[in-house]
Amino acid sequence: MPKDPIIKTEHLRYVYSEGTPFEKAAIDDVSIEIEKGEFVGVIGHTGSGKSTFVQHLNGLLKPTSGRVLIDGQDIWEKGVDRRKIRFKVGLVFQYPEYQLFEDTVFKDISYGPRNMGLSEDEIASRVYEAAEFVGLSEDLLEKSPFELSGGQKRRVAIAGVIAMQPDVLVLDEPAAGLDPKGRESILRRIREYHKARGSTILLVSHSMEDIAENASKVLVMNKAKLVMYDSVDAVFARSQELLSIGLDIPQITRVFIGLRKRGFDVNDCIYTVKDGKKEILRALKEGGAGC
Repeated sequence: MPKDPIIKTEHLRYVYSEGTPFEKAAIDDVSIEIEKGEFVGVIGHTGSGKSTFVQHLNGLLKPTSGRVLIDGQDIWEKGVDRRKIRFKVGLVFQYPEYQLFEDTVFKDISYGPRNMGLSEDEIASRVYEAAEFVGLSEDLLEKSPFELSGGQKRRVAIAGVIAMQPDVLVLDEPAAGLDPKGRESILRRIREYHKARGSTILLVSHSMEDIAENASKVLVMNKAKLVMYDSVDAVFARSQELLSIGLDIPQITRVFIGLRKRGFDVNDCIYTVKDGKKEILRALKEGGAGC
């Protein structure tokens, strides 16, 4: 039985520099429903509209036309407290460590909960819980965030949003600029957070591997339009369409497509290294299969 959508957009359109010679539609007629608890990967080449789309979800941008509904509430309806919407839909920008400003890690993480009007005990509880989720030890909480490594700063920024316990967590390229170890650490923490809390996650990424490894559904933007929204398998199975709009497919998928073309009897509908290992072992043992 389908769940109620926590996010719904109806004919959403946003135009930059409207009424000027530089007018450009950043998102155009986007209608979508995202159910509670989904882990959605958001992909599209630079300028496709994906970041503009997610900035509408907590009211940072006001639509030129169309509607954004969170839990059935039109967030631009008269009388709506958009401050509360921003507590419900947490947004982590790309390179969020540049937005840190407090003199201790504890104060930075507690900024959101404090603005929610919570008690000191509840604030402290949320700070410690969020720090644990992102893998920050308690001894770091009294340090200046500016003494930390780049990866640790990224965790502090994410913890600051997690501490508000949003129903929806939107992350715009959370692993950008990190080394492979730092990248996997951040993404693993996000997976664990999703599993533990059941929040709805939207992960914006240029990495097809990150999307394939983490998401349950994929939202594809191209030239301001929503062109696909389906399961990971269904979207990546349309590899030729993705390539035609300038997107890539996971490298492991390319490997198996290549093997298939060379006559090896393997399934070429493989999107993660983990599944690739299983398929190689299966093919060696039994012989291959198609999609």
